[in-house]
Amino acid sequence: MPIYHNLGNITSKRHTVFKKPNGGLYHEQLFGTIGFEGMSSLLYHTHRPTQVKEVLGSRDVTPKISVAKNITSRLLKGFDIAPSDDYLESRQPLLVNSDVHMGLAAPRQSLTDYYYKNGDADELLFIHEGSGLLQTFLGNISFEPGDYLIIPRGVIYQIEFDTDHNRIMYLESFHPIYTPKRYRNRFGQLLAHAPYCERDYKLPKNLESNDQAGAYLIKIKKQGKLHELVYATHPFDVVGWDGYNYPYGFSIHNFEPITGRIHQPPPVHQTFETSAFVVCSFCPRLYDYHPQAIPSPYNHSNIDSDEIIYYVDGDFMSRNNIDRGNITLHPGGIPHGPHPGAYERSIGQKETKELAVMVDTFKPMMLTENALKIDDGAYYKSWIE
Repeated sequence: MPIYHNLGNITSKRHTVFKKPNGGLYHEQLFGTIGFEGMSSLLYHTHRPTQVKEVLGSRDVTPKISVAKNITSRLLKGFDIAPSDDYLESRQPLLVNSDVHMGLAAPRQSLTDYYYKNGDADELLFIHEGSGLLQTFLGNISFEPGDYLIIPRGVIYQIEFDTDHNRIMYLESFHPIYTPKRYRNRFGQLLAHAPYCERDYKLPKNLESNDQAGAYLIKIKKQGKLHELVYATHPFDVVGWDGYNYPYGFSIHNFEPITGRIHQPPPVHQTFETSAFVVCSFCPRLYDYHPQAIPSPYNHSNIDSDEIIYYVDGDFMSRNNIDRGNITLHPGGIPHGPHPGAYERSIGQKETKELAVMVDTFKPMMLTENALKIDDGAYYKSWIE
């Protein structure tokens, strides 16, 4: 995060005595990235955050790869993913490489029976359907359809859903997720031409501070294993913190599209970035306004990246026969472009109501067993006239 935030009570100077009202000291923790050089926050715990009572079992959750080297364009029917009660059990990885795992989830129940921490990856949750509350040791964030939730690695969290009908597209990024540097000045502030600003962020609120001892189950994902640990005190015992490393939300509906007289390239839709992939938001917008403009995108070569689009809502102007929840994969190595008829029917159109999330990865994506189960098997032929 490029902006400073704080919640609760903190000392006037870091690394100094911070006494509890009834005696004793609060326990300071640096919650940081890239050693001591990356984004960090300074947390103050009621109890030592290091008290592990028991290490239970672990199980392998490494994605099972079916196609490691792919050059076939694919269409995955995302809403064919069956709902599951448990939050973690509902998450099904579909497309993966060594930098990022992309998957879908349809959890029916809230994550309240245990706590979860991803020890390897930043998580991006895109809330397609459902609403609720993301609860963390750094505060809570309310979410609704269209929200991106960015959860840095190491954050312990739970999720409380308002309904039992929830659809989530998620990314696990093994590189930190940032706002695009093209939109930031050298101080980290978003520039005036950026398609969103700091006012649009959903920052953590209502810091919970639980002074409780007991046995608290935390499931930690690390190196392809899901480990179960029992902590001696409540993991949400932080009384205050400040810094730059924390979860936050951003609504796709607050992304302000950049338009022009002729068709703009996909980078104008960029919303987040890492060193290994970018995330873009295709939102309702006016079409190009040159009198001879062709609003549909032109054919383009995927040479250096795989292009993945998750379709959220509306009619996607460059595609035929696309439904909500579909995922298309256009692999590097072959060009792709608008479907037959899309190029021509876009001429003269004034606007689009499409809503979609695009992920462009710089390394090829592999398909999991889960992906092949929902692959329509015929998408690669959809450009034949």
